[in-house]
Amino acid sequence: MNLKVKTNINNYSVLIGKNLCSKINKIILKERIHSQKFLIVYDSKVPAKMIKSILSKFDKKKIEKKKIVFNEKSKNLKTVNSILKILEKQNFSRNDCLISVGGGICGDVCGFASSIFKRGLNFVNLPTTLLSQVDSAIGGKTGVNSLSGKNMIGSFYQPSLVISDINFLKSLPKKEMLCGYAEILKHSLIKNKIFFKFLKKNFSKILSHNDKFLERAIYKSCLIKKEVVEKDEKEKNIRKVLNLGHTFAHAYEATIGYNKGLNHGEAVLLGMMSAVEFGRQKNILKKSDYKQIIDHLKKLNYCNLNKYFKSKDISKIIFYMKQDKKNKDSKINLILLKGIAKPILNKSFRENNIKSFLKNLIY
Repeated sequence: MNLKVKTNINNYSVLIGKNLCSKINKIILKERIHSQKFLIVYDSKVPAKMIKSILSKFDKKKIEKKKIVFNEKSKNLKTVNSILKILEKQNFSRNDCLISVGGGICGDVCGFASSIFKRGLNFVNLPTTLLSQVDSAIGGKTGVNSLSGKNMIGSFYQPSLVISDINFLKSLPKKEMLCGYAEILKHSLIKNKIFFKFLKKNFSKILSHNDKFLERAIYKSCLIKKEVVEKDEKEKNIRKVLNLGHTFAHAYEATIGYNKGLNHGEAVLLGMMSAVEFGRQKNILKKSDYKQIIDHLKKLNYCNLNKYFKSKDISKIIFYMKQDKKNKDSKINLILLKGIAKPILNKSFRENNIKSFLKNLIY
């Protein structure tokens, strides 16, 4: 399957399917990326067999490699600098290419490094998790964390090519599959009620690596994100809908200290639950759609904040919610739903309003 993302900066292909890495060199040439040097930066969690297979497709004299342990704590400028040093030392030009092989953090860091090295070199993204294949690999958001929060330093930089090989997903445990499913579900909730019904019916097949249903879910999810990004590349307006649940989710992640006990996708599931509950309490979300969403989240087992937080954590959650980039004043901006596939933007609420809401969920 092939999607073409068209933006003001550049157009690029998103290829989705099996065994794509076995012909990566041919794909890169077909996409007219005529680089003389390549740097492959890969996540330590990617199976060594897959990395070896990718490396074997390139001339050894033209390729450099770097393995990095990617996590939220290494998603920083120090890691970016370690990549830039190799590019400088090997005298990479703007026509050369950095290839990212890993999850969303790897792609974010490598994309940012690509955007600032000589003001931009070719960037090919090979997302290896379901989360990165359906979310961060498309849209051009890059960045790293800082002391004040998640993704505070970054840029918009579109890749030259995205290759989503579903063979990478075979090694993922259910917890990681669920992490990606959170973003697939989010895309259905903001854009396509028919797709939401498909997910409700087939989510167990998707999570258990059924290739047919998994490939279809990835494609439909990427199609929704592509359409949103093309309308609003730099998140001035409509692209904000992609943040459904994320104001809560990013605060939950930061409050827990980016602990492995709560990965990004799980935080997004809890964040969407929070946004849905909040929207219903404010009589914004209609009851029938609220029930459908909450029933599905209950089947996924992500409706309980008390599993992760105590009442003493509420002040910290609010602190991080106030740091969110969508906020324009002292109020907290939320993306909410009027119904399934009916998102609303730029709803802002006072801190005390959200605090009292969280007190009903965390006790």
